[in-house]
Amino acid sequence: MEGADPSSLANKVSKVAGSINPGDAASPASLGMAAGSAVLETVKDLAQENVSSNEKSKVQPGLSSHLKKRLQELVDSHPVLLFMKGSPEEPKCGFSRKVVDILKEEKVKFGSFDILLDSEVREGLKKFSNWPTFPQLYCKGELIGGCDIAIAMHESGELKDVFKDHGIDTIGETNTTDSGNAKGGISKSTDLSTNLASRLESLVNSGSVMLFMKGKPDEPKCGFSRKVVEILRQENVPFESFDILTDEEVRQGLKVYSNWSSYPQLYIKGELIGGSDIVLEMQKSGELQKTLHEKGVLPKETIEDRLKKLIASSPVMLFMKGTPDAPRCGFSSRVVNALREEGVVDFGHFDILSDDEVRQGIKVFSNWPTFPQLYYKGELIGGCDIIMELRNNGELKSTLSE
Repeated sequence: MEGADPSSLANKVSKVAGSINPGDAASPASLGMAAGSAVLETVKDLAQENVSSNEKSKVQPGLSSHLKKRLQELVDSHPVLLFMKGSPEEPKCGFSRKVVDILKEEKVKFGSFDILLDSEVREGLKKFSNWPTFPQLYCKGELIGGCDIAIAMHESGELKDVFKDHGIDTIGETNTTDSGNAKGGISKSTDLSTNLASRLESLVNSGSVMLFMKGKPDEPKCGFSRKVVEILRQENVPFESFDILTDEEVRQGLKVYSNWSSYPQLYIKGELIGGSDIVLEMQKSGELQKTLHEKGVLPKETIEDRLKKLIASSPVMLFMKGTPDAPRCGFSSRVVNALREEGVVDFGHFDILSDDEVRQGIKVFSNWPTFPQLYYKGELIGGCDIIMELRNNGELKSTLSE
């Protein structure tokens, strides 16, 4: 429900719930009281109305690049992070205390930040998140909302689903959703009737790429569904979808059928891929494109097409042996160190030892027989000797900033 205006949303939901009189104002704090289980989906629907107009301006002007970077680092510092007044042990307001209690009941590990100790973060985060009040709860970098939304999601069980979908371990337990298998597992449960199991199987196979989501592709009803839709569109993937909010039997049955408790769920050629986190990770690693090609959803990619995409995946791209934090040869290590010494820390990399097709293909593509190979904006700069020469002449940084 990120992007919604809390005061406006409180007014609308309270009226739906009948908790205020027409013309009376409701504060955001009244939202949780109004949003019982019968109204929770209404909360999400109303929040969605605000998303499209706010989405483009989610990070508001007026924030310095330094502050934006600091806030992003804070948001990403823990899988679950609570910006609150006080600390979990000593909350300084009732709303913060309530969210702390909820997280403890959910048995999730979480980080916290006391916004009373840092006015720059306190004021900046309001613009960064487009959310004017505290506490603010984030999961894997995504704003969930404030106290009232946390209450409503906790009481409906939705919050538990969100944490499970994002692989958040519970205290004293280990998360076994993935079980080392990034594509989940299909469990044909005997709890499903024959008719329902048959219907679900038919739905799962009704398209080469099938997305079970909240809402429709053009009108998603949750941020996680929206994210998967965006990824599929970025990858130019044709797909079918099913709005699980319109059919409770399918919504509950598919959780059993797929052995996956939350939404969205993405299937490719009848095989469960996973939820939003897994789809995003697969996109970043290139595994999603690879799977789509292997399954015949997209035309088979040539090695030249693949190399062009890899080279273009980052303005500064290093093909090396190993990774920047664990180089597997001295030449690769020297180039990594040279880049870092020049302040070039945000660069892409590919371990050619992990993929022989790329290793052999890029030698021909670049007409350069050895590694590492450094590219800038799609153009080959050279190998270790050339990088060292550019650094020693004081030209490396300027070459990578032209």
